[in-house]
Amino acid sequence: MRMSIATVCLSGGLAEKLEAIADAGFKGVEIFENDLLSFDGTPADVRKMTADLGLEIITFQPFRDFEGLPPERRARAFARAERKFDVMAELGCDLLLVCSNVTEDCLGGIDRAAADLHELGDKAKARGMRIGFEALAWGRHINDYRDAWEAVRRADHPAVGLVLDTFHTLARKTDLSAMRSIPRDRIALVQVADAPAMDMDVLQWSRHFRNFPGQGDLPIIDFMAALDATGYDGLLSLEIFNDQFRAGSARSLAVDGHRSLIYMMDRLRQRTGHAAPDQSPLPPRSPCLGTEFIEFAIESAGIAAFEKALSGLGFLKAGQHVSKAVSRWTQGGINIVLNADTAGFAHAFNITHGTGVCAIGLRVADAKATLARAEGLLDRPFRQAVRPGELDIPAVRGLGGSLVYFVDAADKLGKVWDIEFNPPADAKPVPGAGLTVVDHISQSMHYEEVLTWLLFYTSLLDVGKTAEQDVLDPGGLVKSQVVQSADGAIRIVLNASQSSRTQSSRFLSEAFGSGVQHIAFQTDDIFKTAATLAANGVALLPIPENYYDDLDAKIDLDPALLKKLQAHNVLYDRDGQAEYFQLYTQTFDERFFFEIVERRGYVGFGAPNAQVRLTAQARLARAPGVPRR
Repeated sequence: MRMSIATVCLSGGLAEKLEAIADAGFKGVEIFENDLLSFDGTPADVRKMTADLGLEIITFQPFRDFEGLPPERRARAFARAERKFDVMAELGCDLLLVCSNVTEDCLGGIDRAAADLHELGDKAKARGMRIGFEALAWGRHINDYRDAWEAVRRADHPAVGLVLDTFHTLARKTDLSAMRSIPRDRIALVQVADAPAMDMDVLQWSRHFRNFPGQGDLPIIDFMAALDATGYDGLLSLEIFNDQFRAGSARSLAVDGHRSLIYMMDRLRQRTGHAAPDQSPLPPRSPCLGTEFIEFAIESAGIAAFEKALSGLGFLKAGQHVSKAVSRWTQGGINIVLNADTAGFAHAFNITHGTGVCAIGLRVADAKATLARAEGLLDRPFRQAVRPGELDIPAVRGLGGSLVYFVDAADKLGKVWDIEFNPPADAKPVPGAGLTVVDHISQSMHYEEVLTWLLFYTSLLDVGKTAEQDVLDPGGLVKSQVVQSADGAIRIVLNASQSSRTQSSRFLSEAFGSGVQHIAFQTDDIFKTAATLAANGVALLPIPENYYDDLDAKIDLDPALLKKLQAHNVLYDRDGQAEYFQLYTQTFDERFFFEIVERRGYVGFGAPNAQVRLTAQARLARAPGVPRR
């Protein structure tokens, strides 16, 4: 199928949109009428611009409120159509998308609609053009693809085809079986859009919350499987109306759109066994076996304080890099890398963002296959000069310019710690604090980036997504969504807020961009860990007494357990018989913090405690404008 995207999907002016679409690798584009109307130039200028960019204008859209008009308005509708054909001739486009009528005074009847379409087909054919008829989900009389198809079928005109749209079909939960019998040569265009599951007016849902395939909850692959049964191999185009997209980067969104179609076709291939003729099969989504390491970029002046913090958490300095100012700190199955080298990627990251997580290493089943899939999905691979004694570890660009590395047990990658690190001469035994593995990584990002990184993780790795949650911060609302593997080996929390006063947004200002705001480690005994941290002088986040009074009122806890929770500033949640314990360090360098959790069959993240934690952190936060000490 030939992949395309509508200009309405992206932010910016028409020229900016077209350049972004071409750069993302698309060959086709739908011109949305409003983009043309606001363009400071002629349709012929747009034609030349698209041709210079290697783009074909596949559709001009939309042509609204046409079929079923009363006699006094009918002639005017055909006159409007002729004007659109004039514009299309200048654009070099031969397909006009006609939406089903939504006006109050339009007249019903499939035969009436078919007659109108036939007559319009005659006028289009005389100009060497075609029309495609689409059922809007809120159409006055035709709001179902089956009725639209019947109107096209009865019109019986070679210049009249059907436009199918995933959103208009799936939003109404329309049965898909009839689609399988539509002749493929009668389908003029297929438009694709996903959307989150929402209980709201379908028009408002469509105009504000559509997103790319894989970013929402609609059964897109069911639709595509029904389409595949027709043998259709024509135009496939994205049409997205989304407020977040309108605030985002046109170039980034165009890449997301292309990635989403590649991923969608890959899922369709897995369902049907039919590969797209112009798309090489991708390696399967990689199972993620856990977090192999978390790397911090840090300047040498801050090393002593950070190492002290890690020692307090029970980490042991276990290795020194063979050629760089890079050290490895371990505890249980956790590896923390401190990179204070004065050259290379981490140094550049530190100059831009200050101390922070510059890379995450994911343990996967096959690192090379994971990188190959990433490249097939248009993710940006990362490569830098490899010094003697170093390994070339596969990596791609991640959130906020950070890196995501892939390591596996095969070949030399499974021995990276032995190959690249020597035991430090000054290693001192440190009593561990009982930390075992990385439980989850929390990333804060700009609001308009959430869907980008949701698609990045879910298309690349064998992970699912949880429902989006609203978290109450003293400074506003934070949207939070989790991507995680079925076994919990990897959990990444995506946080964003439209308020500049939330902790998530303040982090973006402090770190000059998106990134990892906190890391949660697991323990098997939260109270033993808490006691060890206190003895090591780790500053824990104080939780107000009111929280424990309320906890005592709403959950039937043993008084001794409640007393221990309060004594150690441990937050608690229960879901059935499952229990969750969590405590937090105070914020390090006004930027990031650590969380310690104990799970007893609990699969969530302590959402009921989030507001208490955020308020406690806000109470200790440095006031805006006050410099660091």
